Amino acid sequence: MKKNRKPFVAGNWKMHNTLSAARTLAIDVRERVGSLTEVEVAVCPSFTALATVVDVLRSSAVGVGAQNCHHEAKGAFTGEVAVDQIADLGCRYVIIGHSERRQLFGETDAGVARKVRAALDGKLTPIMCIGETLQEREAGRTFEVVLGQLDGGLASVTSDELSRLVLAYEPVWAIGTGKTASDEQAEEVHDRIRQRLREKHGAVADAVRIQYGGSVKPDNAKGLLGQPNIDGALVGGASLKADAFAAIVLAAHQ
Repeated sequence: MKKNRKPFVAGNWKMHNTLSAARTLAIDVRERVGSLTEVEVAVCPSFTALATVVDVLRSSAVGVGAQNCHHEAKGAFTGEVAVDQIADLGCRYVIIGHSERRQLFGETDAGVARKVRAALDGKLTPIMCIGETLQEREAGRTFEVVLGQLDGGLASVTSDELSRLVLAYEPVWAIGTGKTASDEQAEEVHDRIRQRLREKHGAVADAVRIQYGGSVKPDNAKGLLGQPNIDGALVGGASLKADAFAAIVLAAHQ
């Protein structure tokens, strides 16, 4: 365990699976890694499947998270879901600021910060995503972009609260493309993220888990998860197959 940081692997199912398919996948995940306690494991299905997946995984060590939330507690926000509604289902996590939300739905750092605040206030664990595009990396702006998103998203988070959230570094150019940052590229950014956390919050930065996301698969998981500052993975496509997801979990365990 890296400085007492328990590895955390979460599966982001995105907009996949009918209710019956989600139930089947959750059962398969439960059977493969449901008794594993050395790695924190979660799956994040679509809103329509949350209650069912929570029920399937209730007696296991696998937690459930939502893929998004609204920053307001209630109100006339058609199509949105509040933190307390998510928590009421039995969820423990919520993904916030995923690059697809930023790129396709116009989410800003300020909006991410409001959602992080709402999640923390609602006793959920936010999984806050940050990452640069290919154009930004090629322009030498990786650290500028990633640290800007980090600072913006954590604008209302105190040092005492910092260890209650999870960060996920997801280079946009590696999400769903089959391309993966090399172990060294990923570690370089994770290390710089932790340095910024130390600069702003002190020693608590060593307790914050930073996942890597971006075409994580069984064949590259061991190298990535073996890096000093990579504490787990936010898994996309590979999380839709229980055997592949379980292999990544086991790589984190090893």
